[in-house]
Amino acid sequence: MAIFIKGILLAVLAYFIGSISTGVILSYYLGQKNLQKEGSGNIGATNVTRLMGKKWGLLTLVGDTVKGMIPIWLGQWVLEAGSEPYFLTLSVIALSAFLGHLFPVYLHFKGGKGVATALGIFILLGPKALLVAIPLFVLVVLWGKYISLGSISAVLSVPISLILFNYNIYVVLLSFIMAAAIILKHKENIRRLLKGEEKVWYNRKG
Repeated sequence: MAIFIKGILLAVLAYFIGSISTGVILSYYLGQKNLQKEGSGNIGATNVTRLMGKKWGLLTLVGDTVKGMIPIWLGQWVLEAGSEPYFLTLSVIALSAFLGHLFPVYLHFKGGKGVATALGIFILLGPKALLVAIPLFVLVVLWGKYISLGSISAVLSVPISLILFNYNIYVVLLSFIMAAAIILKHKENIRRLLKGEEKVWYNRKG
C-alpha cells in the first residue's frame, strides 16, 4: 500500500514536471517566436532550432530530456528497489511525465512529440537500448536529413532492443506505449515524408 501511495503522488508530480515546456519558456523570456503559432507549431527542439537557432534548440533538447529524468530519479530514490511493483511504479511515473509533455496542463494540453522526454526516461530505465537508438537516429538524419525520420526510426528500435537486452516486462510495455504515442504524434510528418514535402532538419540562415 505504501508503494502504491508513493507511486500515485510521484506520478502526479511527474505529470506536472513533464508539462513544463523548455522551448516555450526560452522563447518567452527571450522575447522570441511563439512556438505554437510559427514554424511547425511544435514546442520541441527541432522547431526551436529552426526559429531561434541551434544554441536554443540544444538547450530545449537538454531541458526536455532532463525533465524526463527527474521523476525517475525521484522514484528510484523514494521507492524500494528490486521488486516488480518497483518497476511497475517507475513505469507509471515515467508514463505520467511523458504524457505531461504530450498534453501539458500549462499549454491547454497541446504539447510536443515526446522524443526528448522519452530519451531522458530511457537514459535511466533502458540505457542499453539507447546504444542502438542514438546511433540509428544519427545515421538516419545524416542520410535522409529529416529529424522526424530519425526520431521514428530510433523510437521503433527501443522496444525491440529492450526485449533483446532482457529488460523488465513493465519497462518493455512502457516503451511500446510511448513508441505508439510518438508515432501518432508524427502522423503529419509521416504524411509529408510519403509525399516528399517534409522539411530538412535545419535550414535557418544567419
